Amino acid sequence: MEIILASASPRRVELIKKIKNITVKVIPSTAKEETSVTNPYEFVKELAYLKAKDVFDKTGGKVIGADTVVVNGEIILGKPKDEEEAKRMLKLLCGNTHKVLTGVCLIKESGEFLTSVTETKVTFNAYAKEVVDAYVATGSPLDKAGAYGIQDKKLAPLVKKVDGNLDNVIGFPVQTVQNMIESFFETKGEN
Repeated sequence: MEIILASASPRRVELIKKIKNITVKVIPSTAKEETSVTNPYEFVKELAYLKAKDVFDKTGGKVIGADTVVVNGEIILGKPKDEEEAKRMLKLLCGNTHKVLTGVCLIKESGEFLTSVTETKVTFNAYAKEVVDAYVATGSPLDKAGAYGIQDKKLAPLVKKVDGNLDNVIGFPVQTVQNMIESFFETKGEN
């Protein structure tokens, strides 16, 4: 079965390849990532839907859209605008536990859709200016929600523990998506 991934994220493209019995076509969404929703769970579902619907409207095929944010308290942290904002975000996260939420939306050829949210808790060690500065200098935080990629080696000294799905923190909860695909598209047992 072919499924279109409405994302240009290299991390999502890599992770979706772990799902069995599907072939993936990548068509990045050009939807404006804007919503008036403020509840973090509804926020990521809405953005995942907007991305998936944008690509569905162009193709009419089976589409997956996803959006990931970091939530500290009730504050939603998306991608930082610049290095200074990345440093502020990381300082805010240090010494605390925060949530990483990924909203996923699947759309069938009929236009019917299904959304879900996966939550993982991440705890950072105390703030270490030299570690944060060195990590931000790599440029990696600028295209990641919350200004970090859990898979980045230079970030390792800041990460104390991950409680839940690591793939979700990277940006795509593989097992959740596989279960959604199997039930929503009824693919169980297909080769």
